[in-house]
Amino acid sequence: MITRLSTLFLRTLREDPADAEVPSHRLLVRAGYIRRAAPGIYTWLPLGYRVLRNVERIVREEMDAIGAQEVHFPALLPREPYEATGRWTEYGDNLFRLQDRKQGDYLLGPTHEEMFTLLVKDMYSSYKGLPLSLYQIQTKYRDEARPRAGILRGREFVMKDSYSFDLDDAGLAASYQRHRDAYIRIFDRLGLRYVIVAAMSGAMGGSASEEFLADCVNGEDTYVRSPAGYAANVEAVTTPVPAAIPLTDQPAAHVEDTPDTPTIDTLVAHSNAAHPRADRPWTGADTLKNVLVMLRNPDGSREPLAIGLPGDREVDLKRLEAQVAPAEVEPFDEVEFAKHPSLVKGYIGPGVLGSTGTSGIRYLLDPRVVPGTAWITGANEPGRHVYDLVAGRDFTADGTVEAAEVREGDQSPDGSGPLTLARGIEMGHIFQLGRKYAQALGLQVLDENGKLVTVTMGSYGIGVSRAVAAIAESSYDDKGLIWPREVAPADVHVVIAGKSAEIVDTAELIAAGLDAAGITVMLDDRNASVGVKFADAELIGVPTICVVGRGVANGVVEVRDRASGDKTEVPLVEVVEQLRARVRG
Repeated sequence: MITRLSTLFLRTLREDPADAEVPSHRLLVRAGYIRRAAPGIYTWLPLGYRVLRNVERIVREEMDAIGAQEVHFPALLPREPYEATGRWTEYGDNLFRLQDRKQGDYLLGPTHEEMFTLLVKDMYSSYKGLPLSLYQIQTKYRDEARPRAGILRGREFVMKDSYSFDLDDAGLAASYQRHRDAYIRIFDRLGLRYVIVAAMSGAMGGSASEEFLADCVNGEDTYVRSPAGYAANVEAVTTPVPAAIPLTDQPAAHVEDTPDTPTIDTLVAHSNAAHPRADRPWTGADTLKNVLVMLRNPDGSREPLAIGLPGDREVDLKRLEAQVAPAEVEPFDEVEFAKHPSLVKGYIGPGVLGSTGTSGIRYLLDPRVVPGTAWITGANEPGRHVYDLVAGRDFTADGTVEAAEVREGDQSPDGSGPLTLARGIEMGHIFQLGRKYAQALGLQVLDENGKLVTVTMGSYGIGVSRAVAAIAESSYDDKGLIWPREVAPADVHVVIAGKSAEIVDTAELIAAGLDAAGITVMLDDRNASVGVKFADAELIGVPTICVVGRGVANGVVEVRDRASGDKTEVPLVEVVEQLRARVRG
């Protein structure tokens, strides 16, 4: 197929769009792949749609190879199945809700677990139909509060979601592994640098859970890894819990005046000046700070939560949100402080928190705060702190929570060494759902003994449109995009670098020869300057560029490798065959 730039629906830009935050957003708009229609909503232009379809093709090929069968659900879905599983409420404001003319409630599908489950329930009643894997590539809708980064995080996006249905847990484990292997092949073919990390299932539920993250400095997901191979999304990292310390022989707690110490830094400075220790100075790690937040539940109700953690750590909101989902975390503002007069801002201590405290606010501790550890913390009085307050002796909490930031050098939960932090873009998520949705929606089959058995499920998602952005995010230079060959909008970009009939005719012959050889060709036959054509070829990012110019007089053309920048002169009589060999590998 020959695509002529003279008739292609394309407009490249020399300047970055004003709202572009990351390279993929900037370059995809500038190179004419997408255009913004509304916040978080983008139109796919011809070049972009080709790349998107190439990603879809790779996904389909690998899903079909493991025996998964493609279906296609509507995007407009009824309320009832989502109400049966609780997600009509749990999704909260992220759900696009609407009513028909008869006031019936509907939603735009954010994900389709319920619909897949009901479809199998409707058609299968015997174990003989299992194992079964179904998938779709479908547009999804989520009302993101802050859509950003172009198609990396939008309100409308294309996703591949697949589901496995098995009779027992052993079958689920086998289906999970088949999908995992398929995902490795998919992301290898997409040319992505990626890592597989342990993850949390979140609102989906389930047990075993892994994410495929494209390694990217601009990614909004943080993950950790250890030298021995441990890797996890930061939300899934668990804190190695220190051993408890005997409560005997611990000094008694005592309250001291600590004027003008509402922050950890001021408290540490005052403690070292007014209450120095013989063995070592006080540090932020010796203090227990108590952070207050508000949780907004999907039904609109709100409840306060207090988190106690070492003063040298901050609360990581993403980790906290993963722990309290589907509730959302909001600030604890001055209005809330006014409702709880027992809370002294800057001097809050455990005494007023928890089920036994005067405030009645639920109190959760960082796992490092084990029985026997002694702390400096608020005394619930202005300008006063309590020293040597011992956990398990002087205070208790309502439980623990993994909400503290994970830092470079922290020890891996499996003991495999210190952790390093990196950033990534979530490209795929696979997890074993188990029987949550099958139980909620009554998906049962008769086993070989005639007994009704609840089916167990796995869920496997890939961000198809996000993959386009992730590839762009990891494959570009200061001139433009550099597409891996399997997803590029064409195999060869032929640039007519001159206006003579000999040059134009030669370029047309080369393009026709490539087309006859099954090579997709982009031919720049526009009436534009050579400089504009070269700039657009580098911006658009087709992996191989063939420049037909003055060298024609000497019987050669120039072939450029977009990724390496290497340039080679190739005889005209060999160019089609050499390009075909380069494309086919």
